[in-house]
Amino acid sequence: MESPRNITEADAAPVALWQQVIIDLARMLRFYSRLPVPKLPFEADAHAQPDFTRAARMVPVAGWIIGFLPALVLMLALALNLPALGACLLSVATAVIITGAFHEDGLADTFDGLPGGTTPERRLEIMKDSRIGTFGGAALLLSLMLRVTMLAALLPHVSNWAAALVIAAAGLSRCFGLLPLSFLPPARSSGFSAAAAGLPSASTLAIAFALGLAGWIGAGLWLSLSLAHVLLAPIIALALVAILMAWAKRAIGGQTGDIAGAAQQFAEIALLATLAAGVAHA
Repeated sequence: MESPRNITEADAAPVALWQQVIIDLARMLRFYSRLPVPKLPFEADAHAQPDFTRAARMVPVAGWIIGFLPALVLMLALALNLPALGACLLSVATAVIITGAFHEDGLADTFDGLPGGTTPERRLEIMKDSRIGTFGGAALLLSLMLRVTMLAALLPHVSNWAAALVIAAAGLSRCFGLLPLSFLPPARSSGFSAAAAGLPSASTLAIAFALGLAGWIGAGLWLSLSLAHVLLAPIIALALVAILMAWAKRAIGGQTGDIAGAAQQFAEIALLATLAAGVAHA
């Protein structure tokens, strides 16, 4: 999941704090999606490298914006009386289109590479290959199926307002994608994750998770879901991402952008599945 964008340099001209926050948000949207974000009037270079040491604080906000259209598609599909599975499939498909399958590509490459080679070098070579193998294809299919079915399981309990969960999960799950960048060394000596992104600072990571968790908990409480499961969901997501990170550390010696993409997918599945388990036993 190496960045497909030609991002080259940071802005040189000083800007006000509020302007920098908006610039950071714009760059996170450009990085994580294919939404047409125009150059801002106070932005020196719309293609400048997003500095993750600072800009990552806006990751959950970018996730909420990215999740808005899939949430809207879900609401419209339900309003047209489409079957729950069909409505959820359209919502997830919209998310894949908006992001250009950014995270899904990372998941597929991760599952092709980590179990697919006998040495770290060979695994990294497989992960860089644009072709999808059996492991990667299976992981991608299972991810899509799990997200669709878990969301569909929630619909009878939250109706059209499941859209709020789509948005909240989009924001919080991308925060978990920052963890490999923050706590694992780069597995490659070159590439975006090694040389360009920068490590999110502790304060940046804290702000991102505070915003993401606030949105997630707020959505859960508004929908009158089990508070225990709303709080348990991020813990389970963290456990799964920790397992993925340990696997990556052992298999390739650290992280790549693909590992970060897979972490986001693990987290989103965990968030929705935990809530689905909660409503199933309500």
